Amino acid sequence: MKTKSVIVIGAGMGGITAATHLARRGLHVTVLEKNSRPGGRCNRLSRAGHHFDTGPTLFVMPLLYEAEFRTLGTSMRERLNLQRVDPTYHLVFDNGSQLALTSNMKSMQKQLEAIEPGSYAGLLRYLQEGEQHYQLVVDRLVKHDFRKVSDFLNIRNLSLLFRVKPLVNHYRNMSAYFDEPRLKSAFTFQDIYTGLSPFEAPATYSLMPYTELAHGVWYPKGGMYSIVETLTDLAQQAGVEFIFNSAVEWIDTNATYARGVLLADGSRLDADVVLANADLPYVYQQLLPQDGMVKALARKRFSCSVISFFWGVDKTYPDLGPHTLFLADDYRENFQCIRRDLGLPANPSLYVHAPARLDPSMAPRGQDTLIAIIPVGHLSENGQQNWAELQDLARQHVFRRLRSLGISDLEAHIKFEQTYTPITWAKRYNLVNGSTHGLSHTLTQMAYFRPSNRHPRYRNFYFVGASTHPGTGVPTAMVSGRLVSERIMDDLSG
Repeated sequence: MKTKSVIVIGAGMGGITAATHLARRGLHVTVLEKNSRPGGRCNRLSRAGHHFDTGPTLFVMPLLYEAEFRTLGTSMRERLNLQRVDPTYHLVFDNGSQLALTSNMKSMQKQLEAIEPGSYAGLLRYLQEGEQHYQLVVDRLVKHDFRKVSDFLNIRNLSLLFRVKPLVNHYRNMSAYFDEPRLKSAFTFQDIYTGLSPFEAPATYSLMPYTELAHGVWYPKGGMYSIVETLTDLAQQAGVEFIFNSAVEWIDTNATYARGVLLADGSRLDADVVLANADLPYVYQQLLPQDGMVKALARKRFSCSVISFFWGVDKTYPDLGPHTLFLADDYRENFQCIRRDLGLPANPSLYVHAPARLDPSMAPRGQDTLIAIIPVGHLSENGQQNWAELQDLARQHVFRRLRSLGISDLEAHIKFEQTYTPITWAKRYNLVNGSTHGLSHTLTQMAYFRPSNRHPRYRNFYFVGASTHPGTGVPTAMVSGRLVSERIMDDLSG
């Protein structure tokens, strides 16, 4: 029998994972990547001895990673050199007060009680709720495919309406645990990982602070890109072929099947199965014949974007921790500006990552590698955002924030700078609206309500990645890759 062939469009985490599963099942798999290296938005920038993760910088949900590596026939602990980061974050507030989020509960008790008497008991209750949300969401939603409505809307899952608070606003839910606004923001800012505001995210997402404190935030030696390298090695060992600098310009279809792809160089590749790891809305808009799905996707909510600065610095800042977050007092206004106005807040919250605190190989000796990330609105339809101006404003906000920690000379010590704006994300990775997390994870865009991982018309055409189930994030991309590979194998055997 002829070996079935699969073309994977895009070498992101989900695409590489799916390709590996399919190759291990005996299929001939070719991955086409428009850029010169794998990883998609989880990528690396290297210059003059400085190394930057240009996408995710936090290794969270380790239990999920561990489970997905096992399904690939290997061990996460054997493949990755991990160290736990504790404190996970240093939070800095507008009034100069600070909070170190740590799994050391004695330290947390002392810090929280100094901010709001009685709040430590609130934290324990909040983490208890987060644990319940984590277990239920991962076991019943994240790890499972929803191929038909009855897979999701059934008696077993009905209890989730009451047990994971999907109809309750996350920030509003914090009033049951804390009165102090700083503490409410300290345990909801993680919603931005899904591209959402805590004022629109469901209280379900209390699972994120829980897993960070209970299971840890980790750092893989070599940065997050080492995960890409590890998965790529596993894929190649399974027989996956990678072709880089190969942009797909069109997917050739008939009435019910995808027959192959047309590349930018004019060549054509045919396959029995086509799997798109490119951004799902982009595929519907640009690579397939237009249908009603294009308009349906345009009505959906997209995640925010970010402006990222990558700085090679000729001195070290040892007092700057690996993960520092500056959280603004005008927390609600910050998110309204980002989500409603698609702009840059007047006093933005922002994040600074110093990977050399954890891994000296990320910078030359005596120097530093710094990444600053500022959440902003995604690209507007009218194109009236002045990103050059917003980029400069964001840059000055970072310097202003760092001065509050006594770092006043950073600008003078920057050797080089590279910047990503929403335009960069859109052009480099074909992300519609430059939305770094794909479609938002609102209640009506989660689980079964998220776009399916199989095209409704083309029976051999599938999707993997942030905008299909289960959604954005590195470990969830690996889950997405496994789920779609299982569906492909089921369809081929059926």
